[in-house]
Parts: sequence; C-alpha cells; structure tokens
Amino acid sequence: MTREARLMSGIILITVPTIQYGGYFLLTSLMSKTSGYMENPLRQNFFRAGHAHAGVIVILSLVCQIFADSAIIPSPFVWLVRIGVPLSAILISAGFFFSMLPPSAAQPSGALMLIYVGAVILATSVITLGIGLIRTSPST
Repeated sequence: MTREARLMSGIILITVPTIQYGGYFLLTSLMSKTSGYMENPLRQNFFRAGHAHAGVIVILSLVCQIFADSAIIPSPFVWLVRIGVPLSAILISAGFFFSMLPPSAAQPSGALMLIYVGAVILATSVITLGIGLIRTSPST
C-alpha cells in the first residue's frame, strides 16, 4: 500500500464515528416521542437513506484506495478517485439529511442537489478507476 493510500485510508477511518453518531441520532429519534421523526415517513426515508449511503460509500472508498495503487491512471485522476469517492459519501448523505431538516418538512429542500452532485462525482471516480484497472497489464 502506498503512502497516499495509507493517508487517505486513515482519514476515511477517522470519519467512521460520524456515521456511528448518525446511527445513534436515528436510534434516539426513533425512541423519542417528541422528536417528530415517526410522524414524517418522508423524513424517515431520507434520514435512513443518508445514513446507509454514508456507510456503504465509506467502505467503497477504502477499497478504492487500494485499487487506485494498481490502476494505470495519470496522477491527477488518481487523486480524483482518492478524494472523489469519500467526498461523494459526504455530499450524498448530507443531501439526504439537509434536505429534510425541519421535522415537519413535507418535501425536500434545495439541499437535495447535493445528492446529484455527489452521485456525479462518485460515478466519475469509479468509472475512472475501473478504466484504469482494465488498462493495467496482467503482469502487474
């Protein structure tokens, strides 16, 4: 594993407690009758999706750090992958959470755009990495 992969993996792992806190927040919202969480199914779905996307994409970003070491990609594009995948976890989950902040929200706010921005960054990053891995010679 390269120094860059270790650095990025370390940073990504340090963010895991924020995902744990999200789980704690969801649990306390479920248990509290005054949170208004149970009265808003759309908010429940958005918060659940935000938490799930954060966890899954963080795991993907750790895997991508290792794969990026083996891919044949110009250096700036390697950094697109190294930073883009974990950044997309932040943007996508933030879009889900921030677009439904008020307990009484009946529809998502403009923060919903963060989901689309994050999705484009994620797609660009993983396609770049995939192409770089396909281009890698079998002997390496």
